[in-house]
Amino acid sequence: MSRAMQLGELLSLGQTSSAELQSWLGAEDARLEQELQREANLRGETLAQFVRIAVSDFMAEADEETWADLVSALRDAKDPGAACVSKVTTFRLRMESAL
Repeated sequence: MSRAMQLGELLSLGQTSSAELQSWLGAEDARLEQELQREANLRGETLAQFVRIAVSDFMAEADEETWADLVSALRDAKDPGAACVSKVTTFRLRMESAL
């Protein structure tokens, strides 16, 4: 049984270790991990790079409603770290598809 990851731990993993991030996310949500790995591979990025860019895009571009949605998801989630990854990466994918 894996433990929930704190948001700060998630962000530091995204900066240091793609393997650790992949291992943690695969244990928390294997479907999401596979989907994000596929998206990262399409862009020539590691999983950590993909998540780091998603976090940066979210911080730079998300409006107030999107931030409120993220905070609600974090509050209600069993694992706030996995919820955060899901929300910010979905935001990145939607942003890229709008270009």
